[in-house]
Amino acid sequence: MTEQMRDDTALVASSRKWQTTGVVVLLLLVLAFPAYRVVEGNRRTDALTAQNTALVMGGRQLWSQNCTTCHGVTGQGVDAPALNTQQFLTGANDLQIHGIIAGGVPGTAMPAWWNEYGGPLTDQQISELVAYLRSWQPKAPSNPNWRTP
Repeated sequence: MTEQMRDDTALVASSRKWQTTGVVVLLLLVLAFPAYRVVEGNRRTDALTAQNTALVMGGRQLWSQNCTTCHGVTGQGVDAPALNTQQFLTGANDLQIHGIIAGGVPGTAMPAWWNEYGGPLTDQQISELVAYLRSWQPKAPSNPNWRTP
């Protein structure tokens, strides 16, 4: 056997070894991703639930300190619109509610609450209030006259 043939045989054997290794690694990855998704999916859901719970708890405290005088303890409305209603909660998305709290409502007694607009609350605190308001949605009553205190 010539030296060239030995080199070719060694190269073929080495290539097969690397190809086999590559196929095994590929199969392990293909099997690992679905397993990871099953495990990680539950952890992500749990983390999002815990985060939302923390936001709602913070929002509850902020609500009681800043909002109950006008909107009522349960959002039923006192001197300001009732916010614990299906009409309000289904008619406004989170970004809109955040914007109303942050910037206030011109021409009304609703001030801007965001510290960037001169209010006392941070963006995070406003997000907590939004989460708290959103937590009412599953049991919010229907009140077509929610805008009228």
